[in-house]
Amino acid sequence: IDEALEQIALSGGDLPTHVFLQAGVGSFAGSILGYLVSRFGVERPLTIIMEPENAACIFKSAAVGDGKAHFVEGDLSTIMSGLSCGEPNAISWGLLRDYADMYISCPDYIAARGVRILACPLGGDPPVVSGESGAVGMGLVSMLMEGKEPVELKKSLNLGEASRILLISTEGDTDPLDYRRIVWDGAYPTP
Repeated sequence: IDEALEQIALSGGDLPTHVFLQAGVGSFAGSILGYLVSRFGVERPLTIIMEPENAACIFKSAAVGDGKAHFVEGDLSTIMSGLSCGEPNAISWGLLRDYADMYISCPDYIAARGVRILACPLGGDPPVVSGESGAVGMGLVSMLMEGKEPVELKKSLNLGEASRILLISTEGDTDPLDYRRIVWDGAYPTP
């Protein structure tokens, strides 16, 4: 994350106002959030944790509100297979519980939308080959900014034209057949 922030600064960009982090057990999200807390303290960007809705153990743990990590049982199936865990990492959960600003569970179509947007960007942006777990943030942000997710959620995050959003794709094309089904055939369409 230090290199990403350094590259943003070197290119003349402002530091992010929002960081969207995907979580399975929460280790990746917890490590990034821990860095942001250590470096920026209370001045850190808003941090939003995203998970697949069928495996949203961090979301569930936050919703229960007793401070403990909670498991998600049953069918954990999702196209975001890298995030299909259902059990929070105990160490990461402490950081996520104490410092994350919001927790969101995402249906598969949000991740698929992110894959398609990254594969076919607008303007002169280069395409990014990202798997579903890495693209969920792009899908969610696009839906929020276009008003396709609840307006209240966008308002509560104070998202607008002045927002500077950092997304980190954590995987490439891990399943070439499914990737093509999403990009070429429109699998998992937005309802």
